[in-house]
Amino acid sequence: MQRYYTAIIERTASGFSLFFPDLPGCASAGASVEDAALAAREALALHVAGLRTDGDDIPAATPADAIAADPEVTEFARLLVPVEMPGRAVRLSITMDEGLVAAIDAVADNRSGFLADAARAALSRSKAA
Repeated sequence: MQRYYTAIIERTASGFSLFFPDLPGCASAGASVEDAALAAREALALHVAGLRTDGDDIPAATPADAIAADPEVTEFARLLVPVEMPGRAVRLSITMDEGLVAAIDAVADNRSGFLADAARAALSRSKAA
């Protein structure tokens, strides 16, 4: 399930920065608005994944028109940024080559997390193609 969070974009001396009012500490930047927007997707995905990993609640997204303007912020624009929300964990039984399992275990603290991250990366690549 996708959720959309509002990002507030500000112009800086070196380009553009943005932050998410619903997610304190989640921010990004870029030399252009396009660069900042692309970096925002990655920053948001990493932030949500970090909240999930830490067992913290993921705040609801406030509608863009319900976020009051901050008098200390000079807004350049607002942007809705999508993020795939994590679902509940499902136990699976899979079969893999024992050498591959050993290689995964040698580099991963959590086999399930490693496989889930690998699957997300592969899915992301297939969407981009």
